Amino acid sequence: MTQPPDVSARIDALANRLAAPPEWRRAMHQAPRHLFLPESILAGPPGGPDGHIDHTQDPNGWWDAAYSDAAIVTQLDDGATDISAGAGDYTSSCSAPTVVIEFLKLLYVHDHQRVLEIGTGTGWTAALLSARLGADNVISVEVDATVAKQAEMNLHAAGFAPHLVVGDGTDGWPEGAPYDRVHVTCGVRDIPYAWVEQTRPGGIIVLPWSPGIAFGHQVRLDVQRDGTAIGRLTGSAGYMLLRSQRPAAGACEGDAATSTTAVDPRSIVWDSYGVDAALAGQLPGVLLREDRRDDGSVILWCADADGSWATAEYQPGAVEFPVIQHGDRCLWDEVEDAYFRWQSWGRPVRDRFGLTVLPDGQHMWLDSPANVVVTT
Repeated sequence: MTQPPDVSARIDALANRLAAPPEWRRAMHQAPRHLFLPESILAGPPGGPDGHIDHTQDPNGWWDAAYSDAAIVTQLDDGATDISAGAGDYTSSCSAPTVVIEFLKLLYVHDHQRVLEIGTGTGWTAALLSARLGADNVISVEVDATVAKQAEMNLHAAGFAPHLVVGDGTDGWPEGAPYDRVHVTCGVRDIPYAWVEQTRPGGIIVLPWSPGIAFGHQVRLDVQRDGTAIGRLTGSAGYMLLRSQRPAAGACEGDAATSTTAVDPRSIVWDSYGVDAALAGQLPGVLLREDRRDDGSVILWCADADGSWATAEYQPGAVEFPVIQHGDRCLWDEVEDAYFRWQSWGRPVRDRFGLTVLPDGQHMWLDSPANVVVTT
């Protein structure tokens, strides 16, 4: 692949846009992003739409994508669909530089610290960590053997050799514990306690928390001496889910009760990141998805693992909106209750919420770990 003469300038321009700290700017030069991208990619402007770009056919477009602040999709349908198809489930990518650098800043690493990375992907983040800390201090776990093999080749081409493990990142990698930091590059609904166990007290875990309601959240957890981890939600982060935590596909079938609501369903999902967090804390395990239609209608689908589901549909001009609910739980009623409970708390913003991870699970709190958000 012919390299244009302005790669260094492109890296500097991207680092400037990201306001990257000096240590991560140096790492971006030592681990150029283009070395971690295949010739055939899906990319587009932030927010999409994505399009297929092949370096052999559109080298200028490929290089522009490589040093844009956008995620670049490198795998579809766990490898079952060729990237040139341009459509399918996104299952591996090189994350947008903005969120990469933001997570690395949250990680707050110091010289000689050891980092466990969950999700090697293309290898770019592992390379940045290796440039900053030395490859001997970086262990990266990837569940997909094909993705891991390509990452190893990318890292080798860039001159890095961190320790790579093929396995389920849910389990971490106990053979290398304890770690000073754990860096997670895939969405997580339920935070595995193994990551806490494998981090030394005073260590930090950063991850994209993706509870299944609206967009995901950046979380930084501080590991305590008692074996718990606590931390706040700090920003937005939409990542592909840890494969072992992908929700099972289910159909909305069976007898259902119909009713109406005076609440505009859009009010709930379009309100703020604060209500997204509050709903996730009050309704653990519930998925909430929005479907916008060409006629202006918006359907909210919610479901839980036990088979309950509900829909609420905004219809332009309607006074009351139709609701359908099925199963042991009246999920739409629960969503409304959680929404108005958040309002009664004074509409707290996202960064007032935090998580505590314990051996038997996780819970959300508001303002203080002692003020646990009670689930409905």
